[in-house]
Amino acid sequence: MAVINIGILGLGTVGSGVMNIFQENRERIREYTGVDIQTKKVLVRNMSKPRDTFFENGTLTADPQEVLNDPEIDIIVELMGGIEPAFSYVLQAIENGKHIVTANKALIATHYEELFKTASQNGVEIRFEGSVGGGIPVIDTITARLAGNRIDEIVGIINGTTNYILTRMSKDGMGFEEALKLAQDKGFAEADPTSDLNGQDVSFKLAILAAISFGIGIEQKDIPYEGITKIAEDEISYAMESGYTVKLLATARKREDKLEIYVHPTLIPNHHPLAAVSNEFNALFIRGNAVGELMLYGKGAGSLPTGSAVVGDILDIVKLKRKSAKTGSRPIANKEDLRIIGEDTGSYYIRLQVIDEPGVLGAITTVLGKNGISIASVSQQALGQKDVPVIFVTHKVKREKLDKGLEELRELKDIVKEVACILRVEGY
Repeated sequence: MAVINIGILGLGTVGSGVMNIFQENRERIREYTGVDIQTKKVLVRNMSKPRDTFFENGTLTADPQEVLNDPEIDIIVELMGGIEPAFSYVLQAIENGKHIVTANKALIATHYEELFKTASQNGVEIRFEGSVGGGIPVIDTITARLAGNRIDEIVGIINGTTNYILTRMSKDGMGFEEALKLAQDKGFAEADPTSDLNGQDVSFKLAILAAISFGIGIEQKDIPYEGITKIAEDEISYAMESGYTVKLLATARKREDKLEIYVHPTLIPNHHPLAAVSNEFNALFIRGNAVGELMLYGKGAGSLPTGSAVVGDILDIVKLKRKSAKTGSRPIANKEDLRIIGEDTGSYYIRLQVIDEPGVLGAITTVLGKNGISIASVSQQALGQKDVPVIFVTHKVKREKLDKGLEELRELKDIVKEVACILRVEGY
């Protein structure tokens, strides 16, 4: 039986999942591919660390060059995370004629065009299904199954950590810190969850989705993003009383020649399918001009779900090699002439902490009205306390007008103590 050798860079959570899948499903994979896939070299940081997986002598190495320069290795699987040294290693591997599989969202989002250009020049493939949505086949669906569509909108929950925290806050009445601790205890959140909680992780993934859906080369730093750290009991209570659910959404939506793209915590109505996506699960809502509306759903993180996506990418490249198909990766979507606008127009939930005195509400509404911000509803709670929350929901307004009005409210320091939380409100 023919042998395909792979080299793995990184043996953390996902790398261990990949190895477990290959060991558990070895015979099934051999029958499917007609080849024996061997792990020839694995780059690790700590050679002496105890491991659950058995490796032959000489497989583990702390020297990346033993993996990158091995002429017998056909496919490099990059699972290190981060941009450097992962980018330098992957670029070297491509130039050495090796195919690439990665689950590294930061790498793909930051160096998408350069990686694909170099891969095309060297006649090798890049696969990155595991970079977005864990085990959900998001990339393959958009680039292959929906290739005959013009994608008009993608909206999704694509971070399992934040979705788990919001679920526990909504269903169990937990506070933010308690829900975060539980997510860490269960392995859904990293020891340092900052990138998840502030929305950065989602913005990397959204940059990738924009590239494959609209042909837009947008840098992660140019996508407006906000996380869930300011969401408190007030937001959860308002959502439950008003028929909404709080979710952290990634959105890219075409508006004629413009692409509205952002990451924002959002109130969505309970009847929308995304409202029912709970715990560590992810989902992506897609609208195409031919297929209409569809939603992909599944576990968005974890050793085995993401490992499954990585193994699927490896097998896809193996099939190409077996068929002697023409290889040479290229940017996937046709480039569209779209102007990036970030957030454009929407309705917003705003919670202010204000002094409980006569005339305060009038002063606030005057500032909002002066900036063209129309109020759909307002409620003031906890009367009798020195500082009280006031909740506004606006009619549709340009985000730039909203930001200008809120900045003026922040200057009213004698009465407005804090602009505590801003959520988008979607009607769907």
